[in-house]
This record gives sequence, structure tokens and C-alpha cells, in this order.
Amino acid sequence: MRLCYPRYRYLRFPRATGACCWCPLSVGRMLATRVSRPLSRFSVRTLKFVDMRNGPRPMRGFSFPFSTPSSSPSSMNQVEEIGKRSVLITGCDSGFGFSLAKHLHSRGFIVFAGCLQKDKGEGGYKDLDAMNSSRMRTLQLNVCDGKEVERAVEYVNTSLGDSDRGLWGLVNNAGVSTFGEVEFTSMDTYMEVAEVNLWGTVRTTKAFLPLIRRAKGRVVNISSMMGRMGSPARSPYCITKFGVEAFSDCLRYEMHSQGVKVCIVEPGNFIAATSLYSPERIKAIADKMWEELPEVVRNDYGREYFDEQVNKMETYCNSGSVDTSPVIESIFHALSSPTPYTRYHPMDYYWWVRMQIMTHMPAAIADRLYVY
Repeated sequence: MRLCYPRYRYLRFPRATGACCWCPLSVGRMLATRVSRPLSRFSVRTLKFVDMRNGPRPMRGFSFPFSTPSSSPSSMNQVEEIGKRSVLITGCDSGFGFSLAKHLHSRGFIVFAGCLQKDKGEGGYKDLDAMNSSRMRTLQLNVCDGKEVERAVEYVNTSLGDSDRGLWGLVNNAGVSTFGEVEFTSMDTYMEVAEVNLWGTVRTTKAFLPLIRRAKGRVVNISSMMGRMGSPARSPYCITKFGVEAFSDCLRYEMHSQGVKVCIVEPGNFIAATSLYSPERIKAIADKMWEELPEVVRNDYGREYFDEQVNKMETYCNSGSVDTSPVIESIFHALSSPTPYTRYHPMDYYWWVRMQIMTHMPAAIADRLYVY
């Protein structure tokens, strides 16, 4: 397929098709054929597909062998001596981090679980400590605080025993999210989200890289499908996840010569499983946002439009997957496989197809399909 420069307005294909080269209908048919042919090679199985209008329902979908690794990989497909390998995970108070810490421990890893709220006596650290295992160690870790990150490095280095062995894995999982259109979002909000999601990832990675390099280990960064495609009312989150993607790519290039592998996990919509947004939290964010809006913005948009956008966010939050196992298994594969993938896409069929279209088709087509 050849694009006609400079405006990308038309798609040209051979006249042998018997169609006019610039016929929009023919172009649409050509695109459908090009997308359907590679998809037809995937095996078919039943997935729990989320229909945005009718809610969750079983549908026939495609099985993507590269998106969710097997939940029971054989020992031959794992690195050796897992029981001697240590992994640090950030954001283990709840959600992915909490579940991942327990899962990696059950599979034999030595786990350092970084918890933001341990010093306050809150969060999931109590349940992790209650395991009474020498392979499960919790520590206070705020990825926005440089001094806490330095203390975490010292603690891990001391706890390793054989510091020359290094730290096998770092999972940058800590993150926050919010919503709101650009004119509805304050600069403070943009900076707060970036401080955790982006700069927290960079800060923690830089601090632990010497230990990771020593072990020739793994850095696993939790991004999002929204690190690959934008979405209305999610710009603070999308900006940070796009940044995590770029940082991960650059780091992967640089660490190749050091024997360190860098992987990116791009989950789909798992908000319902992580409890990031309860109806009460959405309402609290929306009320605060409305109160802080400049008067000119409130007058121009009106409360009715504002409430419509909030309702859309509530619908999105309630439509996500409640099973986090695809994400957990993807991270486990990234840490345990001798040949991990560069990117993992644990997400529903709908979101996988949408992401491919948004990132591979001309923006005019993708925007018309999913945004406008």
C-alpha cells in the first residue's frame, strides 16, 4: 500500500483490483481485507467481551498468543534458580502490585514489596507481612521521594546478602490516575500525575539500575493501552504513559549491551478490578474540578455538558475487566522467561483491535471510528 504524500488524503492500490484507485468505498474494502487477513490466522475461542452498550457478554474472539502468556509455563521455559532471584515491586498497597507480590512469592521469587502507606499503618502491607515468609519483605517506598528511594536501595542491597548477585527484577507498578478534559484539568493535577507515573518510574529505575545491571536482570514498566493511543478526558494519564513508553524504549536500547532486558506491559481497561475509581471517588473528583474551574470555562461549557462527561467516565469504569490474572501472568512471564517479549498486551479483544487501528491506520479513519 502506498500513501500519496504530502497530505495522506488518499490510499492507492493496484488497478488490477478492477476498482477506481480513489474510490472511497474501494479503499474501505481494501482496508477491511488487509486487517481481516492477518486476524484470520489466529485461533478462535470464547472471550468475555465488553459491549459498551449492552454490558459484558460472551462473544467469539481471537486468541492472541503474544498477549497473554500461558498461566502454567513449564520449568524449561523459565530462568534457572528462581528461588535465588529477587524482585522489587513498587505500589504494593493494593491492585496489581499487591496481587503480583503474592503471585511472585508463590512462584518462588524473593519479593521486596514497596508500599506507600506502610509508615501510616495502612494498605496491604499487613497482609503481606502476615505471610511470615523470609521471601516476602515489605518496605516503605514513595517513588516521589528521592530520599525514600535511596533508603530502599540501601535496604535491598543489605538484604540481598550477596550484593554481587544483584537485583534480578524491578517492576515499576506504582501509579495514579485521574480524568477530565484539558480545560477542566488544573496544572497541579497534570504535575501530580506525572510525578508518580513518569518521574517516579524514572527516579526508581535510575536508583536501582546498578543492582539490576549486576544481575543482568529485568526492568518491567507498567504502562497502559493509553500509552499507545490518546483518549478524550484522559490527557494527564495518557501523557505520563506515553512518557513511560518512550523512556522504556530508550532504556531498552541502552541496556542491551549490559545484558539487561526491558519490558513494557500495556494493560487494557482493568479499572473495575483495581478499584481506582469508586462512584464516590468519581463524584468527589468531579465536584472539586467544577469548583476550581475558571468562570469563563464553566459558562462556555455549562454544567450539563460537564456532567455528561463525568457520566461517560463512570460508564467506562464500570465496563472494565475484573480479572487481573492476564496482567499478573504477563509480568511473571517478563521476569521468568529466558526470552521475554518487549511488549505485553493483556486486554480484551475490543481494546486490542482498537489499539491496532488507532496506531496503524491513518488518523482520519481511526478518529472517525472511535472518537468522533
